[in-house]
Amino acid sequence: MARSTARRPNLLLIMADQLAPQVLRAYGGSRAMTPNIDRLAEQGVVFENAYCNFPLCAPSRVSMLSGRLPSRIGAFDNAAEFPVSVPTFNHYLREAGYRTCLAGKMHFVGPDQLHGYEERVTTDIYPSDFLWSPDWRLEDESWLEWYHSMRAVLDAGPHRRSVNVAYDDEVAFEAIRWLHERADDDRPFALTVSFISPHDPYLAPPPWWERYRGVEMDRPAVADIQLENRDPHSRRHWFLTGRHRDAVGEPDVLRMRRAYCAVTGYVDAKVGELLRTLDGIGAADDTMIVFASDHGDLLGERGMFFKMSFFEWSVRVPLIVHAPFAFAPGRVAANVSLLDLFPTLLEAAGDGALPELAAPVDGRSLAPLASTSGAPDWPDLVCAEYTAEGARAPQLMVRQGPYKLIAGRGDPPMLFDLGADPDERHDLARDPASAGRRAELEAVVAETWDVDALDRAVRQSQAARRLVGRALGAGARTPWDYRPLRDPSRLYFRELGDVRESYAGSVRR
Repeated sequence: MARSTARRPNLLLIMADQLAPQVLRAYGGSRAMTPNIDRLAEQGVVFENAYCNFPLCAPSRVSMLSGRLPSRIGAFDNAAEFPVSVPTFNHYLREAGYRTCLAGKMHFVGPDQLHGYEERVTTDIYPSDFLWSPDWRLEDESWLEWYHSMRAVLDAGPHRRSVNVAYDDEVAFEAIRWLHERADDDRPFALTVSFISPHDPYLAPPPWWERYRGVEMDRPAVADIQLENRDPHSRRHWFLTGRHRDAVGEPDVLRMRRAYCAVTGYVDAKVGELLRTLDGIGAADDTMIVFASDHGDLLGERGMFFKMSFFEWSVRVPLIVHAPFAFAPGRVAANVSLLDLFPTLLEAAGDGALPELAAPVDGRSLAPLASTSGAPDWPDLVCAEYTAEGARAPQLMVRQGPYKLIAGRGDPPMLFDLGADPDERHDLARDPASAGRRAELEAVVAETWDVDALDRAVRQSQAARRLVGRALGAGARTPWDYRPLRDPSRLYFRELGDVRESYAGSVRR
């Protein structure tokens, strides 16, 4: 049954995890085979310089959902609680009459595992408690056994089955079932479908791995940087990711990149399933689709892997808005971030107007940039932060125009002109000719963050969570992990009316 175009648009947010935009054709990549994402890009608006606001899973997602920098709500790392009282865009959409649902990963920490979603059809893939709380008291050369290691790179390749693939198969299945079951609902829907792939481990389903047989993978643009030549954060990153434990060579990196492209192709196939479902239920013409990732993946650039860094392959994300009924296809070069999705989605749901907000947001609507008229007053500014593993004090980033400043307490600043130096090879922080630009961006840092207060808050939060986590692990344990509820008595054929309606061709449950 076709939907009326007069009603408010449905909203479908599709998220990948740890997907570097640089591998996608829409962003200049030439290896990853992603026809469905390519189609979204060709028919939608591609934001060429989109950033996460924290290059780590949970804080990035919390920031996106709340429209606020993570530090403003205490989302300091992957084991920080997302406060129940912080409004998300789902709260506003739900109050406005949308049916909100989450299928897949969001990495909520704390007893509230919904945060405005009316329904959640899968559990999460990562712990919801304080198990992964960082400790800034550790030495710079510390490696966390439960964290990343080079085994993810060395073991990359074809794999018949993995936890990530099993999870994403369930995510896609449940999301598609939910769409079919709600196809005739009078309310518009706001569905988030969030996959764990292509997040490490890079274990590719064999059919997708075989598609890259004979395909030469691109080598990292910036070669491995020896430990003694790294900046302080990149040096800590070396130990944090276990580079000191296992040697990694170019063949390992190229095999890992092949597996990464293969798993990205697998995600693309799931995107195709969702697009075909929208078409099948008559919702394709009035659904705004947003495709994004929570952060990127370094993929061996500079000899670095995974994320937890402000270098471009880690902190940039793909961001595509597909809404032909509202925006003509195009490309936007301005700097934007995931914070901007909050007001963008609420404006789309409110006929171009934001509701009265109960709390301030740091993002701005992308609609003016996506329209043909553009946004001449756009500040072209992105702020990001990092206060998790591998840091010993707050790490901060500001990009404005082509310039990016990385500033961290105790670490020397770094300044890059991404227009002239997209691979970040030349640090201009000590270049006298760039002193004025550096001072301008340092002023933005001082205006955005109280670094002393932030440092104290992070340390206090870590200490409190370490204590609470130990206490909750003693004696009887009450897990916070989400448990999807599906009442078997209301599934399939349970009453005479179910059989009658099934023969009539209707969907009752």
